[in-house]
Order: sequence, then C-alpha cells, then structure tokens
Amino acid sequence: MSINQLIFRNLKKNLKNYYLYVFALVFSASLYFAFVTLQYDPSMDKAEGSVKGAASIKAASILLVAIVSLFLIYANSIFIKRRSKEIGLFQLIGMTKNRIFRILSIENLILYFCSVFLGIFVGFAASKLIIMILFKIMGVQAIATLQFSLQPLVQTLIVFSAIYLFIMLMNYAFIKRQTILSLFRVTSITEGKVKKVSTLEMIIGIFGIILIIAGYYVSSRLFDGAFTQMNELFMAMIFILASVIIGTYLFYKGSVSFIFNIVRKNKNGYLNINEVLSLSSIMFRMKSNAILLTIITTVSALAIGLLSLSYISYYSAEKMAETSVPADFSMSKTKDAENFKEALTASKIDYNENRIDVIQADVNVKNILNSQLEETNIDPNKMTLPVISDESVKGINLAEDETIFSGYSSVLQKIMDFKDSGNIELKGKHDVIPQTYMGLKDETIVSWYFASGGLPVAIVDQTVFDRLKKDINPEIQKESTVYIGIDIKDEAKIEKANDIFNKMDFKDEYLNSSQLKMFNEQKKNMGLIMFIVGFLGLTFLITSGCILYFKQMDESENEKSNYTILRKLGFTQGDLLKGIQAKQVFNFGIPLVVGLLHSYFAVQSGWFLFGTEVWTPMIIVMVLYTALYSIFGILSVFHYKKVIKESL
Repeated sequence: MSINQLIFRNLKKNLKNYYLYVFALVFSASLYFAFVTLQYDPSMDKAEGSVKGAASIKAASILLVAIVSLFLIYANSIFIKRRSKEIGLFQLIGMTKNRIFRILSIENLILYFCSVFLGIFVGFAASKLIIMILFKIMGVQAIATLQFSLQPLVQTLIVFSAIYLFIMLMNYAFIKRQTILSLFRVTSITEGKVKKVSTLEMIIGIFGIILIIAGYYVSSRLFDGAFTQMNELFMAMIFILASVIIGTYLFYKGSVSFIFNIVRKNKNGYLNINEVLSLSSIMFRMKSNAILLTIITTVSALAIGLLSLSYISYYSAEKMAETSVPADFSMSKTKDAENFKEALTASKIDYNENRIDVIQADVNVKNILNSQLEETNIDPNKMTLPVISDESVKGINLAEDETIFSGYSSVLQKIMDFKDSGNIELKGKHDVIPQTYMGLKDETIVSWYFASGGLPVAIVDQTVFDRLKKDINPEIQKESTVYIGIDIKDEAKIEKANDIFNKMDFKDEYLNSSQLKMFNEQKKNMGLIMFIVGFLGLTFLITSGCILYFKQMDESENEKSNYTILRKLGFTQGDLLKGIQAKQVFNFGIPLVVGLLHSYFAVQSGWFLFGTEVWTPMIIVMVLYTALYSIFGILSVFHYKKVIKESL
C-alpha cells in the first residue's frame, strides 16, 4: 500500500468521527469570511452611526479568530490523542516520526482546507442574508447586495493558514515527545482513578459553593445603596468577579463530587445501572476537567449576559425615547417651533401643541433621601431641578405647600433613592420656600434638555411657581425656559413629520428633539452591538458545545469495554441508554445551569444601566441559548447509542 492510499484510507476511516469538527470549522470559516466581507462591503456605509460599523465588525472578527483558534487547537489535541495507537503502530512497522508527521499533516491539510474553502463558499452565499439581518435589526433602509471581494478571501486564508501551521507545530511536538509505549497508553489513562471523596475535596466543594453564593449576594447589593463610595463599588466588582470564577473552579473540582457522594451515601452504596453510568461516571471526570469547564461556564455566562444586556437596550429603545422625548417632537425654542409648525401645516399634517413654562431652582432634598451621595457630584442640599406649575399637568392639583416629583431615570433610582414623603426646600435667589414632598410619579413631562441627567421635575402650586419665577437665580437657568411638545394627530403621518423635522435647519439642534429620530438612533447603535455579540455568542456556543461533545466521544470510546461487560451481564441497550441520557443531562446541564445563574445575577445587578425592560429580553436570550446548547447533548446521546450498539 502506497503512502497516498494510506492517507486516503485513514481520511475516509476517520471522517465519521470528524463530522462535527468539520461542521464547526465550516461554520467558523463561513462566519469569519462573512464578517470580513462586511468590512469591505460598500453597503455597510449605511450602518455607520455613532458606533462605526466597520470598526466594530473588525474588532469582532479579531475576537472571532481567538475563539476559533482556541477551539481548533483543543479539538486537534483530542483527535491526535485518539490516534496515538495508530501513530504507535506506524512506528512499530518502521516508519520514522517525520514520515508519520508528514502523513498526518497531509490528512489534516486535505480535511482542514476543504472545510475552510467550503466555509468560505457558505460565508459568501450567506453574506447577503447576514447584511439583510443586520439592516433589519438596525432599522436601516438600504439594499443588501452580494459582492465578492478578494481582500476578505486573502485575509481569511491567511488567518486560517496561521492556525493550521500552529496546529501542525503542536502535532509535531506531540509525536516527537512520545515513545512507542507511551503512545499505546495515552488513551488508556483514565481521567479520574479516585475511589472515594477525601475530606479536602469536601472542604473545597463547600468553599466553592460559599464563594459563588457570596458573589451572587454582593452582586444583588451592587447598586441598591450598600456601596456608596466609588472605591467600595470597584472593590465589590473585583470581589464578585474573583469569587464567582474561583468558586466555579472549586465547584467543578470538589462540589460536584461532594454532592454526588452525599447522594451515593444516602443509598448506602446500592446504585442501579442508571446511577452507575451517570453519577459515578461524572463524579471524578468533572474534577479532571475543572479548568476547561470553568472557562466554558465563564465565557457562556459572559456571552449570555452581554447578549441579554444588548437586547435589553435594543428592546427598551422605544421606551427610552419616550422617556427622553415625551411628545412626538419636543422643542425648546419658540422660533424653531413656529417654523416647524408652518412646515407641518404646509404638508397638511394636523398636530396638538402643549406649552409648559420651565424654570430651574435649587432644591434641598436631604430629608427625603435614603442613600448617601458623598462620592458623587450631587449636593443634596442644593440640587438643581426643573420646576413647573401644577396647572401645566392634567390631573394634578396641589396645595400651596405641596410638591410632587415626576419622571426619574432608573439609573438614578439605584444611586439616589427618594422616600415616599418628607420635607424639602425650594430655593430662589433670595427666598427659601418650605414644602411637603408628596411622592414620585413615573410620568415624564418635559424633555431631557430640561431634566438633564435623568433628574425628576418638581411640580408645585401655581402661586409657588409664580413666586419662584420672580425670584429665579439667573446663574442656573437654561437657555430656554419654555417646553413645546408637538404630537401628531395621525400616527401614520409621524414618519413624514419626522422627515420634515430632519430637514429643518435649526441653529441649535440640541434644543429640539424628535422621539422617532432618537428611537431610530438607539435602535441602530444597539442593533449593531446586539448583532455582533449575538454572532460571537453563537460561535462560542457552537465551539464549546463541540468541545463537550468531543469529550463525550472520547469518554465513550474509553468506556466501550465497560459497556461490553454490562451487555454480557444481561443489561439491554435500553437500560444502558437511560443511564447515558442521565449522564448527558449532568455533563451538559451542569455547565449550562451554572452559566445561566452567573449571567442572571450579572444582568440583575446592572440591567437598569442599559434599558427599562429586563425579563422579556433576558428570558428570550436564555431560552434560545439553552435550546441550541441542548442540541449537542442530544447528539452525544446518539453517539453513545452507536457505541453501545457496537460494544457487543
């Protein structure tokens, strides 16, 4: 048999074990090529907003290379170990290590670059679809075209060639380092030989769980006023990160074995076949793979958390626009408002107008604060707030000594929490007016221009407002003292009105805002981030799922002799499969559940910094991630089923 025949026979023989590796490689190459194509696509100019589309996608492609490289290197290390006996046989029949390396390199070259070129083809075919998805998410009105560019092709080949060369270098080092005897022993070395859980492992297990719980607890208290100083907040974040990551490692190193050992002791050592194949199998294997599982869990939590936060911002875009710009169009300059109204009238667009006089006043809110503000730039004795009359707001009628706050940023609510009632003071230039604070309403009344930083508006009785207006402090007043809200009567004409607004030549644009324009800008910016994070998260999900699947392939081959013995003892294929299914629930379920818990507490600690809605976006992301992740667990069960069938 010639070397070429041997290469093709080996390739054909091993292809059935490499199909998921090939899929992941094709997927990675196609996604990378599509990402690089986006950088050079002229239509991406439409996607550039405050966040530059090309720059963001270029940064994402670098992260994508890092993820793919780590995956391919790890997958190769598993497969080269599985072929160690084959390499040992080649040496026994007289082949030199250099010739063996040459055979493996040619096999890998064919498999690797066939997959890469297939991935490039798929990436090119899917690039138009990807651009269409991006435009849809961002709300960009543009036509996606299918254009082939030589630059993405060259860049993709250079990147994946560099990865291939590094993999070959690792293979060469492995072959040179191993002796014939060690090659035959590589796959026979079990990952865990310990028969019982030691006292040290119990302590490690308990300490790991305590660290994770401590990280969760501090995370839940992060922005509820428990940490008032910036140094405290920074140290709390460092503690959360360290305790959760270290706790996760110790959880896999000792907690899993500790918990399952308790279950086993409760059964007095009498385990059925399902428990033998599930609990006993993973008690020590997870300990051996603690670092790998910690990395997978941490990055999974990071991917789920970032995707949830970006989706929260995207999902909350409309609500945030309504909070910042309460009317369809909020204006602060009478001349600009008159010109805009004339343009609306000329286009036969009917509207409603709401004018509110707004002044700025210093307010002493010290007595109604639940939190301390020492480390902030806010002085509770002299907080500058916009003040309006109760006659400007429907449904509110206040006594002369009463004040209500309305409209408040969710971020500030975590930093600066107001009581339900108390005493405050309104300060003019000379006079101080004592008032009774009557609570906080959610409704936003004036635009962000007047209530800068998300601070609330103080609503007072008309007589108090007139008194403050005569005694205003000119140093703290805004350029404009009138809010003009314009609402379009026919919702179908809002887009047309927005086009008119965008074409208006306002001298001071910051004085005037469009709710639809702000919504579109938020949607465009967060849509691009969500698109990038989503595809990076999908790439990591595919690669980490494949890594766990490869580990199960490796374990199934090592345990094949055990299945043969169990089958000879009379256990059916169905009996063994039930235990394997339980095992896969633990193998794939434990990292998934821990990752979901990490991401849940991370999102809950600071979601309000990104939007106004949390549960719907977070649940959608977690359900989709779980569904896709479960596919690899199902595939591993099918592989075990084949191994069990072949064991007898």
